[in-house]
Amino acid sequence: MVDPANKVLPQRILLTGASGFLGRAVLKLLQRNPSAMVFAPGHSEVDLTSGSAIEDLFKSIRPTMVIHLAAVVGGIGANRERPGTFFYENAIMGIQLMEAARRHGVEKFVAVGTICSYPKFTPVPFREDDLWNGYPEETNAAYGLAKKMLLVQAQAYRTQYGFNAIYLLPVNLYGPGDNFDPTSSHVIPSLIRKCVEAKTLGKASIVVWGDGMPTREFLFVDDAAEGIILAAEGYDKPDPVNLGSGDEVSVRDLAERIATLTGFEGEIEWDKSMPNGQPRRRVDGSKAEKEFGFKARTPFVEGLRLTVDDYVSGFQSASSRDTIRHSKSI
Repeated sequence: MVDPANKVLPQRILLTGASGFLGRAVLKLLQRNPSAMVFAPGHSEVDLTSGSAIEDLFKSIRPTMVIHLAAVVGGIGANRERPGTFFYENAIMGIQLMEAARRHGVEKFVAVGTICSYPKFTPVPFREDDLWNGYPEETNAAYGLAKKMLLVQAQAYRTQYGFNAIYLLPVNLYGPGDNFDPTSSHVIPSLIRKCVEAKTLGKASIVVWGDGMPTREFLFVDDAAEGIILAAEGYDKPDPVNLGSGDEVSVRDLAERIATLTGFEGEIEWDKSMPNGQPRRRVDGSKAEKEFGFKARTPFVEGLRLTVDDYVSGFQSASSRDTIRHSKSI
């Protein structure tokens, strides 16, 4: 696969969500390309739910390409608690950004959607043609539908205005630097934190939602960033494209792998009163390879080890700092 950092991209790129998990990985790749001038304003600088703020941003930086990664995201618990927020903020950000990009003559808009947009009972592997064949899984439907509206907008704008907008569908992402906040994290960082904390505190067990039977496909964050850059340079068609790794693992197997990697030897208890989420997730990634040469490079076992090691290292450093502060206060 061609190194995406060596691709020739337009000179002025607006990257939203650059401080987020995926955004940091994309920004790192873009910054390796000397031909790209990247603008990556943070949330504190620009409120992307504000139409006037977006208008001022476009007038100021005059982007030739927009890569839209900014999103309000979270695990099943966060989606159940705040579906209105997840729908409104994700929809309004994308809709206003794409409209501003059209009016300001942006040459290309890269919209990054979500695997949550697929119907709950999509045949496995998920193919892009199945995207509209049913309603998404209920616990994250509001988020999935909000993001899917950007595909509708992209295709409508291409038809009416000749606007070049593309739409990508990455599977669940993971990797070092993920969000480990227990109130909003996804399954891999959540399980890693549970296991590390339980081991440190000497707990006999951890509790995990559901029965462990659902499966997920995971894509290493650096691989996802490569796919986005390759598509930004080499894909200009209206059809959505999956970004995946091809590796499908059950949540039960995932929990056991993470327990082993973290050294947690206690019991894993399954709370079957809580939702499982979508039964299975694995995509057909052949279109991405065919259209712009993307194929994931990081084996899941290696990526998971890197993610665990990164969190454990940070956890141990934080614990050491706390110990030093405590000893000085005695």
